[in-house]
Amino acid sequence: MRAQKLRRTVTALLGFTAFSALAGVLVAASLTPLVAVAGVTATNTVGIFDSLPEFIELGDQPQKNAIFAVEGVDAAGAPVYRQIAQVYDQNREEVGWDAVSQFLKDATVAGEDRRFYEHGGVDLPGVIRAAVENASGTSQSGASTLSMQLVKNIYIQDALQLPTDEARKAGIAAAQEATLDRKLKEMKLAIGLEKKYTKDEILLGYLNIAGFGGNNYGVQAAAQRYYGVSAADVTLAQAASLVAIVQEPGARGLDDPANYAANLERRDVILRNMFVEGTIDRAQLDEALAVPVDETTVVLAPYTNGCIAADPYATYFCDYVTALVPELESLGGTASERAANWKLGGYKLYTTLDLRLQTVAQDTVTAQAPATETRLALGAAAVSVQPGTGRILTMAQNTRFDNTELGGGPGTTSVNYTTDRPYGGSRGFQAGSTYKVFTLINWLQNGHGLNEVVDGNGRTVQQAAFANSCPNSSTGGGVEDGPFGGPWPFKNSSGERGSRSVMDATAASINGAYVSMGLQLDQCETKRIAQALGVHTANNVDDPATTDIVENQLGSNPSAIIGTNTVAPLTMAAAYAGIVNHGTYCAPVAVDSLTDADGVALPGQAHACSPAITSEAAATTAYALENAMARYAGNPRDGVPILGKTGTTDDFDQTWLMSSTTAVTTAVWFGNVSGKYDLTRYPGGINNRHTIAKPINAAANALYPGGAFDAPSAGLVSAPGIALPSLVGGSVENARSIVEGLGLVYSDGGQADSTAPAGTVVSPGDGTTVTRGSTVAVVTSNGALVDMPDLLGSEAGAASSTLTAAGFAEVKLVCVALGETEPGVGTVVSSNPAAGAAARTSDGATLGVGKAAC
Repeated sequence: MRAQKLRRTVTALLGFTAFSALAGVLVAASLTPLVAVAGVTATNTVGIFDSLPEFIELGDQPQKNAIFAVEGVDAAGAPVYRQIAQVYDQNREEVGWDAVSQFLKDATVAGEDRRFYEHGGVDLPGVIRAAVENASGTSQSGASTLSMQLVKNIYIQDALQLPTDEARKAGIAAAQEATLDRKLKEMKLAIGLEKKYTKDEILLGYLNIAGFGGNNYGVQAAAQRYYGVSAADVTLAQAASLVAIVQEPGARGLDDPANYAANLERRDVILRNMFVEGTIDRAQLDEALAVPVDETTVVLAPYTNGCIAADPYATYFCDYVTALVPELESLGGTASERAANWKLGGYKLYTTLDLRLQTVAQDTVTAQAPATETRLALGAAAVSVQPGTGRILTMAQNTRFDNTELGGGPGTTSVNYTTDRPYGGSRGFQAGSTYKVFTLINWLQNGHGLNEVVDGNGRTVQQAAFANSCPNSSTGGGVEDGPFGGPWPFKNSSGERGSRSVMDATAASINGAYVSMGLQLDQCETKRIAQALGVHTANNVDDPATTDIVENQLGSNPSAIIGTNTVAPLTMAAAYAGIVNHGTYCAPVAVDSLTDADGVALPGQAHACSPAITSEAAATTAYALENAMARYAGNPRDGVPILGKTGTTDDFDQTWLMSSTTAVTTAVWFGNVSGKYDLTRYPGGINNRHTIAKPINAAANALYPGGAFDAPSAGLVSAPGIALPSLVGGSVENARSIVEGLGLVYSDGGQADSTAPAGTVVSPGDGTTVTRGSTVAVVTSNGALVDMPDLLGSEAGAASSTLTAAGFAEVKLVCVALGETEPGVGTVVSSNPAAGAAARTSDGATLGVGKAAC
């Protein structure tokens, strides 16, 4: 007890000393309101006061940011927006003077500064009274006027905008420290406020900045949180209860029922002060005092902050947009400045999301891929972009967004499957055969054609056989760049065999054919084509050499041909949109425009578009993919031209369907979020990608009807043929060497009856032209034919001997009547086979011998 009494005495003496010093300075300076405003100085003591800063701005306080999406168009075709989320650092909504109840204004003055309208920023009688009360131990009053409290709150708000927790804590502590210097500074700045602003402006500034417990700042947010009404509509009892919070938010805030009793006690003091001041009458006082502070009067409205509280159809898109904030140049010159301005708030972001199409996408994905599936970690996502602009129209996935610390349980996640790791936490998924399109583009840009025929067999190839001009990782290239070595066995997913045209191999997605194409191309060039179309891995990795976060580069290893790189659906959608857009890639865009807290219109994300591939290759690729989509179940078959490409990984654990019209490109992914599970064993199997894509494509075609794709290049559909050099008369070994050296496939065409020596080539003949990659059937002679000699005019016996010597099994002599006067009697006048004809000796020959009469 003696120790406690000693501490109280010491505290009282310190308080008396501090306030005596303050009073001494103020009295010495003659700082009555009139003198203070005039800035009169009188003694050396005032020098301490004069050295302090004089002015402080009320400034803008942190407010809510609002995010909007398109819900339709007006008669002129302009977008009509609907708010989908509000995101804020502090739950605050600044309001004007007329939007605040008079009860709140009067309660604030009665509870916090009863001489507010009389002093000039510092209440000198209050300072003296506080010093006396503190010295006597009856109070620990700070004698702070509303103006002084506003100054302190401004400094606290400034501290809350600092970049680190440590800096914020230090700044808040400095704004509240019980020192003479701080108190003097607070007083000086309060006087400066009174010079610059009216009393009503200061009171309104205080009501908009004050903390009301939890994350609630300003009377509007507090009234909405605790009573579900606006600051203009609170009752007398509610107004006094709200003002009761500001002195001790932690002890009197209405978020916690344990604070109700303390709030009631302070509320009643404020009510009685209002009665004494004459702002309410006895009846109003009695009525308000009779109102309890409990669960019957405090009705907590749910927080609406953040993407977890966004429109349920747009939660993941909301999260993606907020992750883009450091990149929105309209918010500031640097990433840190943009983040700080966003934290200050008051922005309205008008996004590209089309809720009409998004609703279809989300409902379809949810229905086809239940997030609570227990057989596997099932994930599904659909994202649509607009070719030519990169505007993101949909972003849907099968789970429910939850970024709370404890998570929302099964079926929830904060990971956005459609985006990269920095924008949603996903590490991406193997692209499977959707990645083959980049090999196809490389093939076409190197002059090859869709009708060329290649080996489509699954087999083992040597990785060293693939050209790869990218340096390996030890020399600064990508993490999986060449050269490569060792055998690579691969198979076709459906066991296809034989040679195929590139056109057919694309539609059937035959691995063997694409490996054969890759063997004729530079794998690094395929990688560069993908990168030009915006493709990159979704994951970011730590670079041990620099300790920086760097993008994990695409691999150009041979297996990349069939889709081993891990990418995000949004990335693939933008890449395919670039193909449709005549070969020009446009980076994804989510924000069309925004306005700041003053309503000033600001530009959204710039449309970053650049040529990526030749227009001829783009059009011909689209032609091949349109042929492929004609076979797929994801095609709505509504008359709108549409292209597409499926993708499935070797283990059937990831499946894709890319599809696009000239107006909308959609990527659908359906697969394992983690672990392995053969989706062919799942109900619907890999066909689920089509059942998700089809209704989305149908809805997109209704809202954004597309047109015809560009006509393909005739030269790239049927590439110039290869003229074979002379093979006839040569050996089989020579023919095989020539055929395979031209990149063609040698085939044994068997033997044919010929006069050429047995075993020599008789077909194909000189001047034959074949399609690149096609099979050449080489035919050899069996030596069964001879050239029929010309025996006309020869003596019959001698002619017969000649044929017998030539190998003819049988020689027939027949009479030909010439008459006595005709020449040639006794000689050969005809032969069958005719002279010079190729004759089979086993068939024999017939000679006509001339006679006068037969």
